[in-house]
Amino acid sequence: MLVKLFKQNLSRYAENTTLRFFCASLNRNIKSASSEINQVGSTCSPTAMPHVTVCNRPLNWTLTLVLGYLFYLLLGAMVFQLLERQAETKTRDRFQIEKLKFLQNYTCLDRQALEQFVQVIMEAWEKGINPEGNSTNPSNWDFSNSFFFAGTVVTTIGYGNLAPSTVPGQVFCVFYALFGVPLNLAFLNQLGKGLSAHLINLETWFHKPGRARVIQILTMGLFLMAGTLLFLVFPPMIFSYVEGWSYGEGFYFTFITLSTIGFGDYVVGTDPNKHYITVYRSLAAIWIIFGLAWLALIFNLGANVMEKFVQLNWQNHDMGTGETAVAKTEDNPDPHRIHIPS
Repeated sequence: MLVKLFKQNLSRYAENTTLRFFCASLNRNIKSASSEINQVGSTCSPTAMPHVTVCNRPLNWTLTLVLGYLFYLLLGAMVFQLLERQAETKTRDRFQIEKLKFLQNYTCLDRQALEQFVQVIMEAWEKGINPEGNSTNPSNWDFSNSFFFAGTVVTTIGYGNLAPSTVPGQVFCVFYALFGVPLNLAFLNQLGKGLSAHLINLETWFHKPGRARVIQILTMGLFLMAGTLLFLVFPPMIFSYVEGWSYGEGFYFTFITLSTIGFGDYVVGTDPNKHYITVYRSLAAIWIIFGLAWLALIFNLGANVMEKFVQLNWQNHDMGTGETAVAKTEDNPDPHRIHIPS
């Protein structure tokens, strides 16, 4: 009888022990599979995006970029309104006063005739004809000026001071830009690759064991300094001397041109009272093309630096989140895990 009871208890204990081991093994397998699924989902999911932290809370990078872009536009609108609106009002009032003085000095003219004359001047200005001077002014469509205009079309600068006025010219401009803009992008891309290759060769030539990072920084600094002097510092001096601008106005024209903004308030070679050399605007067009390639590299470098900064912030946040999760797991073990008594 005692032997029978001992065998029954032994079999029940064996069954319970087997069940416990089975449940523990199943629990471990489920948790391992769940962690692998979460890891794959977090790394392979197309919706996984970089994010930054604000007040220790993750913020999606796309949302941050959109909000920052809108904030930058609103900030620019507010600043430009504060700086320019009052000056515009003064200019408009001064213009109206000058028209009244003109009518008072020339009583043979009425206000309607003056307004018609102003309209004629505006139409001439819109077609690229400078109202100053006389009919002996050089043509806006000689070869040098036409070459400069073609460069502003394919580079998408578009100053706005000169445009085709005939229907055939407008149609040709559309198709010319349709093929010229992609060709210009391909040319600038290839030119940028060439500059990058020269940078790599220069870095390799200066390379010494143990000084790779220093040489890389010096090479990049040399490239930035040479490009800044060649495209942003020296050209305003030349434009100031030839056009009669201040250095600040020359630098403003230089940056507005190379960034392809092209307002058209400052354009080289348009003063009818000055005598320019024949190839002046053609040389300016060549300077614009090479300056665009250099400035595109600078903008690309800035974008890469910003992207690496965001990725570094993202990685640091993920590491901090992982360490916090591990600490919580160690402090609060899973209550549903089955523990096997030793």
